[in-house]
Amino acid sequence: MHVIATAGHIDHGKSTLIRALTGMEPDRWAEERRRGLTIDLGFAWTDLDAERVAFVDVPGHGRFVPNMLAGIGPVPAALLAVAADEGWQEQSTEHLDALDALGVRHGILAVTRCDLADPADALTQARERLDGTALADVPAVPVSATTGAGLDRLRAALADLVGGLPEPDPEADPRLWVDRAFTIRGAGTVVTGTLAAGRLRVGQRLRLHPAGRDVVVRGLQALGTEAAEVTGVARVAVNLRGADLDQVRRGDALLAPGRWLDVTEFDARVPDAAALPREPVLHVGAAAVPVRVRPLGADTARLTTSVPLPLRIGDRALLRDPGAHRIAGGLVVLDVRPPALTRRGAARSRAAELAGLTGRPDAAAELRRRGLVHVDELRGMGAAPPSAGPWLLDDRRRDELAARLPGLVREHQRAHPLDDGMPAEAARRALGLPDAALFEAVARAAGLAPRDGRIGSSDRLPEGVRAAVEAIRADLAEQPFQAPTADRLHALGLGERELAAAERTGALVRLAPGLVLLPDALDAAVQRLAELPEPFTLSQARQALGTSRRVAVPLLELLAARGRTKRTPDGGHCLVTG
Repeated sequence: MHVIATAGHIDHGKSTLIRALTGMEPDRWAEERRRGLTIDLGFAWTDLDAERVAFVDVPGHGRFVPNMLAGIGPVPAALLAVAADEGWQEQSTEHLDALDALGVRHGILAVTRCDLADPADALTQARERLDGTALADVPAVPVSATTGAGLDRLRAALADLVGGLPEPDPEADPRLWVDRAFTIRGAGTVVTGTLAAGRLRVGQRLRLHPAGRDVVVRGLQALGTEAAEVTGVARVAVNLRGADLDQVRRGDALLAPGRWLDVTEFDARVPDAAALPREPVLHVGAAAVPVRVRPLGADTARLTTSVPLPLRIGDRALLRDPGAHRIAGGLVVLDVRPPALTRRGAARSRAAELAGLTGRPDAAAELRRRGLVHVDELRGMGAAPPSAGPWLLDDRRRDELAARLPGLVREHQRAHPLDDGMPAEAARRALGLPDAALFEAVARAAGLAPRDGRIGSSDRLPEGVRAAVEAIRADLAEQPFQAPTADRLHALGLGERELAAAERTGALVRLAPGLVLLPDALDAAVQRLAELPEPFTLSQARQALGTSRRVAVPLLELLAARGRTKRTPDGGHCLVTG
């Protein structure tokens, strides 16, 4: 299916032309037919060269421009009508401004009512107006829906037009802007819209935005025909389960869950940003939302929305000044997660950065600019993540953090000299890394591999602790198995943290809490015990070592734990050789 929107001034024959092409009545409401004008969006369709073409017939009256914009927003091509007997008019300009602002470059100029006047003047006026716009080179067809003159040429031109339209991605994340919502007895809530890309299927779970409700596709219709699945571009009606009519309105969107971001602030390329009204209305898809505009550079601005919108990089939208009844300008979304502008000169720097952005989603470029990003954020921006994630860290940011890490470790060691390095979790938080795997990558780059949950062990003791430990070592040099008493340790200011640090640096070995010997005590003990007949008893070991039971028991336990001795069945001890 292909979808084309009409455009043009009121009473220039848009709806009459659609009736002639399709044999269908696009004006849905009795009021529209009574007054002879389109008030809301109308729809009709036909087949051209085996291609089904749907028309969104938009109102031409100035008072209904928001309705018109809801119709053309998601549509890739336009049929612009200009009446031969009236020529170019006010709403012709506003419709063209809207199409040009949205970047619609596929279309046909239909000079209508050629049975009432020679089309030459109107065609000349239209060509002059189209010059310099995205629709400057579209084909023109003089036509009369009343007499049928030119209809065959118009059908042929439409067939050529749809044959050249870009193919949408059927695997894209669906986003259906709601342009109508109503109820059907026995079915419930139904919404319609133009599906620009992706696919919808019966039974699919979607997210209704901005309500945040989970809904399920109960049924689908494409141009009045039941369907199990529909791919874009398509006019589609969706029967929803999970939402009442009062919970849905025009401008809402049906979204693939978890694939779109809620955007309340974004940066965009906007021609002549300084001339924009400060608080225009943003029209995107079928939504119309008041926004605040902050110019950044000559053609860039930051926009803050009154409600969240599901936007992506590259989305096109337009700004309308409702007070002046004019299109203020079109925009291309450049960044849906922009940085805060809090420092002096931040806006100027941001404008320089935005000048280099293309408005095309680029995952590698986004990762370089941001340094750190979650894969879901990248997808939500419209960029395909280069790897599974969940978090991605740019190499340059990794190296910057790796350069900072040794300083953090040294600072921690100065503040906590007895610690066995800095806790890896504290280092991760200090670097602002949300994931332990990212921290390990940074630590490797810094040459500081985490060990036992810590990083950067120190082999130096504080001066006071070092002096106290030297005093203990001097005591043990004379009597290596006469461990210092608790009173002696307390007098020297050596608690458990200090003793643990001494053991870590290799100055002492701990047999048990508050019980320390020289680091070579185990080897020396084995040498003395080797002189005893085996098996030997605890009492014999104590006497050979010249120590007390307080030391001998944990010393033998430590030797056994390290495989230097073993217990015999009768409760004695013997050395392990080999």
